[in-house]
Amino acid sequence: MDKNGNAYTFIFAIAMVIVVGVALSFTATQLKPLQDENVRQEKMQNILSTFVGEKINVEGEEKELTRDVASEVYGEFVSEEISLDNKGNVKKDVDAFKVNLAKELSKPNDERTYPLYVANYGEDKFYIVPLRGSGLWGPIWGYIALKDDINTIKGVVFDHAGETAGLGAEITTDWFMERFTDEVIYDADGSLIGVAVVKGYSGGTDKSDNAVDAISGATITGDGVSDMIQNILKNYEPYFKELKKSDKVAIR
Repeated sequence: MDKNGNAYTFIFAIAMVIVVGVALSFTATQLKPLQDENVRQEKMQNILSTFVGEKINVEGEEKELTRDVASEVYGEFVSEEISLDNKGNVKKDVDAFKVNLAKELSKPNDERTYPLYVANYGEDKFYIVPLRGSGLWGPIWGYIALKDDINTIKGVVFDHAGETAGLGAEITTDWFMERFTDEVIYDADGSLIGVAVVKGYSGGTDKSDNAVDAISGATITGDGVSDMIQNILKNYEPYFKELKKSDKVAIR
C-alpha cells in the first residue's frame, strides 16, 4: 500500500483511534477501584471534619484528619447512617452512605432519599446533613453538622465544581466556613430558615440572626449557599420535629 496515499492515511488514523480508545478504556477500568476508594475516603473525611475540624482525637492522641485516618476511624464516631424520605420516614432498605444526593435531587420529591449521619464525639452528639445546590458556574455541595439541639451549627464543609478563583471559590476557605459556626437554622418564631449569606452584613458576631457576611464579588455563589442550606434542610424538618418530641434531643 502506498504510504503517501489517502487510503493509508485513513486506515492509519482509524487504527490509532482504536488503539488509543482501547488503552484509555483499559486505564479507566484499572483505575476505577482506586478512584472509588478515594471518593469514599474523601466523603468520610468531609463528614468528620464538620464536627472535628482538621484534627481528630483518637484514644487521647490528636491526629491530622487525612483521608486515610478518616477511613480508619469513621466507624468509631459515626454511629448511625439513616436514609429518609421527604416525610421524615426512615427507609430501612437503603444504604445512606451510598446515596448520591445529586441524582436524588433530579427525581420527583416523593421519590427521593435523604441521607443523615449521626455522630458522637466526646460527650457531644451531632447530626450531619449532606448539601447540594447551584453556584454561579455549576453545582456546589457540602455538609453541615448540627449540634444535639438540632438548631445550632457545629461546622460546615463546602465545595464547588467551577466557581471563580478568588471570588465564588472562596466558599471552600476556612475563614468563610468558620462564619457558620454557632449560627442557628431556626428563627425566633421557630421557623426553619437556614443561614443567609448577606452582602453588606452588619450583624457583627450575632449568632442568632440567621445570617453571615458574604464574600465580596461573589453574590450569586453566596445566594446559592443560602438557598442550598435552606432548601436541603427543609426536607429533614419532619424527621427533626419527631426527634425534638423525643428525649433524644438536647433542648436549649
